[in-house]
Amino acid sequence: MGFRMGIVGLPNVGKSTLFNALTRTAAAQAANFPFCTIEPNVGEVAVPDRRLERLAAIAGSKQIIPTRITFVDIAGLVKGASKGEGLGNQFLANIREVDAIAHVLRCFEDGDITHVEGRVDPVADAETIETELMIADLESIERRRANLARKLKGGDKEAAAQDRLLMAAQAVLEAGQPARTVTVAEDDRKAWDMLQLLTAKPVLYVCNVEEAKAATGNAQSDRVAEMARAQGAGHVVISARIEEEISQLPEDEAALFLGEMGLDEAGLDRLIRAAYALLGLQTYFTVGPKEARAWTIHAGTLAPQAAGVIHGDFEKGFIRAETIAYEDYVAGNGEAGAREAGRFRVEGKGYEVQDGDVLHFLFNA
Repeated sequence: MGFRMGIVGLPNVGKSTLFNALTRTAAAQAANFPFCTIEPNVGEVAVPDRRLERLAAIAGSKQIIPTRITFVDIAGLVKGASKGEGLGNQFLANIREVDAIAHVLRCFEDGDITHVEGRVDPVADAETIETELMIADLESIERRRANLARKLKGGDKEAAAQDRLLMAAQAVLEAGQPARTVTVAEDDRKAWDMLQLLTAKPVLYVCNVEEAKAATGNAQSDRVAEMARAQGAGHVVISARIEEEISQLPEDEAALFLGEMGLDEAGLDRLIRAAYALLGLQTYFTVGPKEARAWTIHAGTLAPQAAGVIHGDFEKGFIRAETIAYEDYVAGNGEAGAREAGRFRVEGKGYEVQDGDVLHFLFNA
């Protein structure tokens, strides 16, 4: 499975510049005026994972296939977007279609780049966007509950369950909190996700700082970090301008450039790791002479469901999973060495796949 992350924020905070860097293209027009992004730009990028390259080298794999993440560059929202201001409703609809939100916040001063509110205050910017999404959610809930009224009178159990969840969301929204603060029982998780409430989406705050502060952050990004901790949200510090520059360089030159900036890795790596942690995602591998491949699953996924990510038949006919932890595979210089060291395991249907597992599934066709 892959996942979709929507890049949102006020106009002129660096969304499109970040998108260009992430997708290594100039597909999104980066310009110093509001609403330069009209249609949502969509780009897929490989998820960087050095473990995959190491496994491929050991196994002599002819092909390396990383897992992928889709980024959606959604146009800048403004105050009043929930009422159709700016290019509001069109983009609120685009947000519903993503798994998580990367909320880009301007944490840099630059007199040449206009701020739509005439000031630099990332926390206030975050509150502006959150407020618009909360208003949109409340209006959506009111409409949905009105439409459920007839079914409720008829004793429809499914409608009653949906109305119960909508009421829970309405209560926290009216108290000034986003829908993601609702405690949802596991039995209700699927129905809750189907509501597609905007403020139920996990949020990763992306602090866009000036180039000189890319490694350390600044006072503004520190404020965002404090806000994120209070909300239980994720945050990451990057310089979108640096990321766009290094995305156009060959790999060896990019590494040198990062070193000169005091950075150990590209912002893409940090952003994706933060996104994985936010969504509770992890990676397992399949390795052989033909290909080494990464697969994304949710933490806690059992072996049959992990197999189903490759193909539904693997899950239906699951027999067992031959398993080697990544560290054991590397230490043994491959499957044979891991077997000799007693690090090769056979796991059944109840096995909870671990991050970095190298798996081979046996199944009935």
